[in-house]
Amino acid sequence: MVAIVELRNVTKTYGESEVAVQALAGVDLRLETGAFAAAAGPSGSGKSTLLNIIGGLDQATTGDAYLDGEPLAGKTAAQLSRLRMRRVGFIFQSYNLMPVLTAYENAEYVLMLQGMPAAQRREKVMAMLERVGLAGLAHRFPRQLSGGQQQRVAIARAIVTEPALVLADEPTANVDSNTAEALLDLMLELNRERGATFLFSTHDAAVIAKARQLILLKDGQIVYDGAPADRPASDG
Repeated sequence: MVAIVELRNVTKTYGESEVAVQALAGVDLRLETGAFAAAAGPSGSGKSTLLNIIGGLDQATTGDAYLDGEPLAGKTAAQLSRLRMRRVGFIFQSYNLMPVLTAYENAEYVLMLQGMPAAQRREKVMAMLERVGLAGLAHRFPRQLSGGQQQRVAIARAIVTEPALVLADEPTANVDSNTAEALLDLMLELNRERGATFLFSTHDAAVIAKARQLILLKDGQIVYDGAPADRPASDG
């Protein structure tokens, strides 16, 4: 299988000298195309930093990071932005929806940036909103939607561009267990249907249970990488 994500001896340090904090310490990771993976571990273990480096939102201090075989080091902010727009979808814990845009407009935004014609955008966005159960709420603003509905808009926005990689940072943290289960099932279906690679950072046992690859982090290091069912009991 082809690796869509590869990290080689990646470290990330914030600050300098006495106040330096090492968020990642010598991380090696490979995600194959079509993976459905969860990065888990206690707060401060490096999960969000890991996602940010993979998505080009942050740069490794040392080591090499590759997205679809393309090195991320040395790229300008504009180059990384274009790469994200073409290849990566983000789902954030806090949704990160634009409050002045409707559900439809939030989902449409990246397609518009990509220069897709209006008629094609409408077809894709309405099909995706229907897919996530929001076709009747397309013209509502985020403040008019529940937390679960806002997260569905965020998922639609991340998936509508058909990215190769979807990075989801604690996507079930702000929704109830039934909504979380429905959202996970939706993302698993999209993974199977479209072949998109998913990587979650999570504390949620339900997310871990559905993952096919589990990455456990502790103190900025990967202490386990494999099938969830095979992890040693001592790894939590």
